[in-house]
Amino acid sequence: MDEQTFKARTKKLAVAVIKQMDKLPHSRAADVIAKQIIRSGTSIGANYRAACRAKSTPDMINKMKIVEEESDETMYWLEILTETGLVSQEHVQDIYKETNEILAMTVASLKTLRNRKS
Repeated sequence: MDEQTFKARTKKLAVAVIKQMDKLPHSRAADVIAKQIIRSGTSIGANYRAACRAKSTPDMINKMKIVEEESDETMYWLEILTETGLVSQEHVQDIYKETNEILAMTVASLKTLRNRKS
């Protein structure tokens, strides 16, 4: 996948996360989890953009590792959200699937970058 398409997908994910979290019922737990998901879900695209401006391969690897971590964290919080019954799995299924795909592509990119480095 090319850089522009990946940037577009991560931005679209961030927008979807924000919109979906705004639909959650208001409770102390839902508000805290929503803030976590918004933070990590929007960070994916921001850190990918930073990786695109990396000054070296090691710098890009470090920034892509953050993309990986934020993607995994977003999936974790989405699981918590559904397992606590605050929202049904159907409501966040598309976001979860897209985050998982972005995570898989990020891991593949990291493998390629590491091979290039050595």
